[in-house]
Amino acid sequence: MKKVGILSDTHGYTHPQLFEFFKSCDEIWHLGDMMNIDIIYELETITKVRAVYGNCDGWDVRSRHKEWELFDFEEHKVLLKHIVGKPGRYYPDALALIQEHKPTIVVAGHSHILMVKHDPLQQCLYINPGSAGKYGIHTRLTFLRLDFDGKKLANLEIFDEAK
Repeated sequence: MKKVGILSDTHGYTHPQLFEFFKSCDEIWHLGDMMNIDIIYELETITKVRAVYGNCDGWDVRSRHKEWELFDFEEHKVLLKHIVGKPGRYYPDALALIQEHKPTIVVAGHSHILMVKHDPLQQCLYINPGSAGKYGIHTRLTFLRLDFDGKKLANLEIFDEAK
């Protein structure tokens, strides 16, 4: 069993509770719009970090991270990409990746809106952790963690506070 922390859209802000919330995680996944590479260095003091760059990220982030990542994790195929859309309304490039690679889990950022939803049409679980940063139109600051045990996902926990 592995515990994963998931966050996105930090926009240069490191929430002080990230360290406590993610301390038991085996990995942290950041879905882009870091705004600078320092957030990755800070998260790497906790555990292994996988990240993709977002539309607001500069060369420091883009030179180290890809636009999307596809990997096996436990008994899942996971796709990480910043701009995806959402179930039923995926952007064409994201939909093409989903249809080609058939991930069982799609993790996105960009919208600043927390959503965890099964997509029956693409046969995957869609996860967007919302925004862990102070900037943007969102009113909630959110990030999450969950347990992977083979195919089983359990113990979804959400950090949620007013911005």
